[in-house]
Amino acid sequence: MHDLAEGVTRFQRDVQPAKAELFARLAGNHAPHTLFIGCSDARVVPELITASEPGELFVVRAVGNLVPAHAPGPDAVAAAIEYAVAVLGVSDIVVCGHSGCGAMTALAETHDLSGAPALARWLRHADASLARTAARGDVAALVRQNVLAQLANLATHPSVARALAEGTLTLHGWIYDIATGGVETAGTAQQVAASAAA
Repeated sequence: MHDLAEGVTRFQRDVQPAKAELFARLAGNHAPHTLFIGCSDARVVPELITASEPGELFVVRAVGNLVPAHAPGPDAVAAAIEYAVAVLGVSDIVVCGHSGCGAMTALAETHDLSGAPALARWLRHADASLARTAARGDVAALVRQNVLAQLANLATHPSVARALAEGTLTLHGWIYDIATGGVETAGTAQQVAASAAA
């Protein structure tokens, strides 16, 4: 916690004054261009990976970068998606998986999650991804399939479906390699549609 407090002090001393005009503008204007849905993994930092300034990304981080398909009832991920698309009017959504994902590793290698029941229930949102991955234990293949499946789930959300139909929104699947910093495109819109139909 001491490191975090020191970080706040450095931010207030060095960063905020250097970007005072930007922060003053942002204080009254929230207009990100992209919804970035990534994993909660501490090694995956969307603003760092994309070299984005404050205010450019609307970020949702969830274990395994999972996006539950639209369903009635309260859902924090669904609320964030709806707010980003219907209220903020983002033009792009990125679903970003990553190398060495603990969630995908647990599924691919069938780890015992009985001691983490909430996590086990959450990871059920990746059942379709797991079913489409041919080889058990292939974490990289599961990461790719999971990104495609989550893009398909995104399209079930009414605000996303509407924006896609109107041509005002584009979906992107990325896979980030932690070791190299590489970002690979996971699939095209056609592959997402095929994944949803499978």
